[in-house]
Amino acid sequence: MPSAVNAAVAQQTAAGSVPSTSIGTTEGAGGGTGGIYSAIISRNQPIISVKEKTYEELHKKCLEKNILYEDPDFPPNESSLFYSWKSPVKFEWKRPHEICENPRFIIGGANRTDICQGELGNCWFLAAIACLTLNKKLLCRVIPHDQSFIQNYAGIFHFQFWRYGDWVDVVIDDCLPTYNNQLVFTKSSQRNEFWSALLEKAYAKLHGSYEALKGGNTTEAMEDFTGGVTEFYEIKDAPKDIYKIMKHAIDRGSLMASSIDDDLGFSYGSAPRTDIGELIARMVKNQENAQMTQPTVDYQGMEERPAWTIVPMQYETRMSCGLVKGHAYSVTAVDEVLFKGEKIRLVRLRNPWGQVEWNGAWSDKSEVWNSVNEAEKIRLQHKVVEDGEFWMSFQDFMRYFTKLEICNLTPDTLEVDKFQTWTVSINQGRWVRGCSAGGCRNYPDTFWTNPQYRLKLLEEDDDPEDEEVICSFLVALMQKNRRKERKLGANLYTIGFAIYEMHGTKHHLQKDFFLYNASKARSKTYINMREISERFRLPPSEYVIIPSTYDPHQEGEFILRVFSEKRSLSEQAENMIEAERPLPIIFVSDRANSNKELTADDNAAKDGEKTQADEKKVSAARCISPLLVSFQRSSTKAHEESEEQKQFRNIFRQIAGDDMEINAEELRNVLNNVVKKHKDLRSEGFELESCRSMIALMDTDGSGKINFDEFRHLWDKIKSWQKIFKRYDMDQSGTINSYEMRNAVNDAGFRLNNQLYDIITMRYADKNMNIDFDSFICCFVRLDAMFRAFHAFDKDGDGIIKLNVLEWLQLTLYA
Repeated sequence: MPSAVNAAVAQQTAAGSVPSTSIGTTEGAGGGTGGIYSAIISRNQPIISVKEKTYEELHKKCLEKNILYEDPDFPPNESSLFYSWKSPVKFEWKRPHEICENPRFIIGGANRTDICQGELGNCWFLAAIACLTLNKKLLCRVIPHDQSFIQNYAGIFHFQFWRYGDWVDVVIDDCLPTYNNQLVFTKSSQRNEFWSALLEKAYAKLHGSYEALKGGNTTEAMEDFTGGVTEFYEIKDAPKDIYKIMKHAIDRGSLMASSIDDDLGFSYGSAPRTDIGELIARMVKNQENAQMTQPTVDYQGMEERPAWTIVPMQYETRMSCGLVKGHAYSVTAVDEVLFKGEKIRLVRLRNPWGQVEWNGAWSDKSEVWNSVNEAEKIRLQHKVVEDGEFWMSFQDFMRYFTKLEICNLTPDTLEVDKFQTWTVSINQGRWVRGCSAGGCRNYPDTFWTNPQYRLKLLEEDDDPEDEEVICSFLVALMQKNRRKERKLGANLYTIGFAIYEMHGTKHHLQKDFFLYNASKARSKTYINMREISERFRLPPSEYVIIPSTYDPHQEGEFILRVFSEKRSLSEQAENMIEAERPLPIIFVSDRANSNKELTADDNAAKDGEKTQADEKKVSAARCISPLLVSFQRSSTKAHEESEEQKQFRNIFRQIAGDDMEINAEELRNVLNNVVKKHKDLRSEGFELESCRSMIALMDTDGSGKINFDEFRHLWDKIKSWQKIFKRYDMDQSGTINSYEMRNAVNDAGFRLNNQLYDIITMRYADKNMNIDFDSFICCFVRLDAMFRAFHAFDKDGDGIIKLNVLEWLQLTLYA
């Protein structure tokens, strides 16, 4: 059983180029294709002219008006800093030219020594930046280099990040939070260099605030910088060739980071409940002390001056060897050196603090360097300087470090000695509470309701040394927007996935399939990380991937990526949207008449039997109802009425009067009188709105009423739906669980896709994810009516209809 534990190659862009998504950094409503759902969400979008402008447009506008840009979406106030705490310290937001003389965006190229951590627990982010500086193509993708404090300066900058399948351009102003004229958060080792501080601000804007960056995984930022896929290793369980894997990663431009768990099991990968107030208070004290101890050197007029870096008071724990537990390090090189006739494997790491280094063998000041010739020292860039970067032996690295994260630009980076082309499929999805948030396999009653994705492996790998007929592929499951929603109380879910072999169906697999079939592969564990990824080798066949949270009822969005060496197909398992055996439909609308459909009124006109009242009724129908749907009337009684039918007729006559027609209120009285006699059905009766829907379904002449024959057809339907309801109302509570609605809808002859099941749950389930009898019947009435309406307009049977505004309003208002 599953157990839970805590815990596209980027291309260089031309100067000033804008990626696919422009400056708006707010996620689209519903989160894109996995959201709920374009047809619903778009109706609530304001109809406005294009408000957002590109960086180039905003920059040009500021230059023309001779003003400095001010970002309205990320203002220089406390809302951009914290969401859970109000600081008693007044931070001043200053532009770089107010902090120092001669500010520069980049001095001498952006490199890993430009990054020094401030007073925020975001070492994971800074470690990723340090990795990014090692790959110039990626660096130019994330940090467009056509920006300056000198030429065409307008106080506006932009950075580009990968977000769930798209590249977004994040535009910011250059106001930065300071205290005592010192940058509070990330800074450069050179006081007048600001690219790293501005990059951090753009990333904070992407997630809503600086506080949202506290605590995380380096893989998160590395993927946002590259769009790559990350693999995660517990070093104690790492493969025997882990050194070779690391060497391949460095050689091929992958980003890599490592960390050390503390004695309490805490890793930098999770965000502890650190008191922000305590951090800020210590920051203030540290900076006051630092000002007292700063050297009295006069740097006036100098372009480059040091930044007085304050080592943050964090939840990290320093060890006697100089390493820090619960802290992220960038892996910046993997190499070998000849030492006393023997090749020694080395790893180079960097502490984002910009200081505090390893002090053991092969550290900056280690005596072993005395036995290495100068040419080797130069090749390995050995320097005796306190910059946070150091070498250590691979043996010591394996001894002290506990986790290794590698972000591959392509999945083949680590496995082979030559580049390959991998096919990639991206699926956006959503877990919806009460419908498709089924939890892991420990919950068999709901596990099957999770989103399902078919994977068809078509060709085996090209590996002459491997005799097995095998397909290699990688599955990566990423949950979306959880960091951005922290201010709303969101935390990372514990996520994972399972893979089953299946054949011959494109439909959503049912509960019994998972009860009687074991998974062929699965994620090693469920873990509370933004993304979990795993490599697999399986024979060519058809499979289904089930992504899920560990516990059921957890609602959120995700992206599922599948990388395969050879050709493969990956798509969501969806049912065709259809209804079984739709009965013939009779029209009385103008449009239907123009199509020469036979209507009940036409028949009456031919026979000369229309009365003046009939004509008025037909006229009203033509104006009011777009699709007045009818079942074929059964002929006059071919058999003797049952006792129940006689009872119905008597009740109906008493309420309807001489015209033998009833409206919605009268229908409610009739149905509730009948329901009361069914002691085995626990129901408080039908609501008026439900009865209005029933009238709309059965009304054939647009009068807003139904006659006895129409009522009898309606009751036959309600009886058949009642049997389905009782089948799933196991405890006879008068409600069914919303997860069972998928089966109930299927039993009633309707085939829907996942989005429609999600909508049914949101529309008809209560807060406990239960659906009562009235809501159940109302849902089926609407499904029946809308299927009939659609088929009426779908003349050529191609599954597409076209409505004018009158028909659209008629259809939606009278349903």
